[in-house]
Amino acid sequence: MSLPLDGVRVVEYAQYVAGPLCGVLLADLGADVVKVEPPAGDGYRFVMPVAPGLGRYFVPLNRGKRSVVVDLKTDGGLATSSRLLASADVVLHNFPRKRAEQFELGWDRVHATYPKVVVGRVTSFGTNGPLADAPAYDLIAQARAGLLTAHASRGDAVPVRAGGTPMADLTAGFLLASGVLAALLDARETGDGQLVDVSLLAAAMAVQLQDLVWLAGEGDDVPSGADRAHLDARADEITGGVAMNPYYRCFEASDGFVAVACLNLAQRMAFLALFGLDDPTVSAPDVVPDDAAVLAAKERLTGRIVEVFAQQPVAAWIDRLAAAGVPCGPVQRREGVHMDPQVVSEGLVGEIDQDGLGVVRLLAPFVRVGGATGDVASAPALGEHTAAVLGELG
Repeated sequence: MSLPLDGVRVVEYAQYVAGPLCGVLLADLGADVVKVEPPAGDGYRFVMPVAPGLGRYFVPLNRGKRSVVVDLKTDGGLATSSRLLASADVVLHNFPRKRAEQFELGWDRVHATYPKVVVGRVTSFGTNGPLADAPAYDLIAQARAGLLTAHASRGDAVPVRAGGTPMADLTAGFLLASGVLAALLDARETGDGQLVDVSLLAAAMAVQLQDLVWLAGEGDDVPSGADRAHLDARADEITGGVAMNPYYRCFEASDGFVAVACLNLAQRMAFLALFGLDDPTVSAPDVVPDDAAVLAAKERLTGRIVEVFAQQPVAAWIDRLAAAGVPCGPVQRREGVHMDPQVVSEGLVGEIDQDGLGVVRLLAPFVRVGGATGDVASAPALGEHTAAVLGELG
């Protein structure tokens, strides 16, 4: 089946996570993604190594691409890069401003020489202000954006990323892909490429968009820095919220955990009916009661539900809740999620035959076009396609 980006060439100079994720998304949509790597390779090849030149995280972020080795620190490498740019519809990179100019990838130069090319650029903190040229990785972006303190537990030695997930990196990759697609559409109509900018800082804030809202007068006198007292207060707030609101949380069954998510009144009433309980605050369960007695009653109600949940296994609760129209699901380990029947039915996990590793299971293309599940291709060895790609350039 023809894919929307068939015939589109993406030249990717980006390394690590955000830029390569954008490249994977474009490759899934049919683009020919040529990954330009330095002689030493993308640094992510050597993080969590599983085979020579292949890191565990590198494979899913670079599947389906073609690898070309080009030394941008040499005149010959810059000449080769110029030929690649001339063949490109999209260029992706995450070089700081000075390094981009050194490698002849600055926006002004690229646009003047190749006016139809769309440039997708990932920066640390944006292109203005005192940190415009400062380096950063996901952890630093999450720290500055307040995302590291979005979740806390008493006893945490220091703030940590939720689940170790590089949320800023991943969000930046998805945002960059959406911007590049819009710019590509515009370029097809106008013949003029555009610069698409996404910063890790903006991405770390974007993932919190429903929480980063300040009403008039709110937050103006709040210190920006987090300390131990803030982490403990945040932990208490989270714990108190779970104890107060039984409608959107996890419960421990006799053999595991169940997630319950009741976002409307009908679902909450159906949930209460299963336990024969009443809640006078059921219409607004997220509001903390001013009356201490009401708050204590809500906490007792949740405690009673916790006690009942512990008496039956997960499967029994899933059946009971689903029959009552209550949204629910088992809490699963991510190591085994590939065996979930729904995941299997949807084809969300595919297999590749990766040189040096054999059969590897990993996520299939995230976006479906025409209802079909896209093919999953292996990640390239360093420089595997150098001769073929440069041959295409003559």
